[in-house]
Amino acid sequence: MISFRSFLFALVLVGLAQAQNSPYPNMAPADQYLMERSAEIALARSAAPEAVSRDATVMVLGKRGYETAAKGKNDFVCLVERSWSAPQADPGFWNPKTRGPICLNAPAVRTYLPLTLKKSELALSGRSKAQIAEAIKAALDKKEIPSIETGAMSYMLSKQQYLGDAGVHWHPHLMFFVPLADAAAWGADVPGSPIISGKVPEDRLTIFMVPVEKWSDGTADHGPSH
Repeated sequence: MISFRSFLFALVLVGLAQAQNSPYPNMAPADQYLMERSAEIALARSAAPEAVSRDATVMVLGKRGYETAAKGKNDFVCLVERSWSAPQADPGFWNPKTRGPICLNAPAVRTYLPLTLKKSELALSGRSKAQIAEAIKAALDKKEIPSIETGAMSYMLSKQQYLGDAGVHWHPHLMFFVPLADAAAWGADVPGSPIISGKVPEDRLTIFMVPVEKWSDGTADHGPSH
């Protein structure tokens, strides 16, 4: 059983209590968040099984935001999220080492991906954390960013993921995005349940996470909880 407390300190996409002395109080130089293009493409594809990711569209982070690096044949989009995809309260919000390979299905591409793209554009334009939050709120209010669509989910199965200094690789897992919801509705966060929840109020969604036994390359996860 993976404890909810352990998960909160492991996964960058789940809210953490704000640390008074965060090691990353401000954004690092932009170049520290960037990757070599071919390496980023490979890392993005490692988020899902090869049968899914080989035909997916791949996006990479440039100096102004994400751009399409490879056009796919299916409805999935794979990319590597950076630290500002985390909740505002996460002390690793500006951690330049964070790399979160993720492959999104079509509903998530339509309704979750716009959040990631907008946050990235704002961060790279030099906006502060507070300014990013304010801009995201305005975009959601104006419906420039759509509400989460039913069926939105993603793969996060990359063995190379770096989800924060505490959890680093954590575990391979699936994520399901829904409008703000109680954990009880999914039977999450209770003894014996494999489902873990994380509310992200500023994004107006709840993420339900389900750890799985294997990484995208087919090898078993031998983490302590398995």
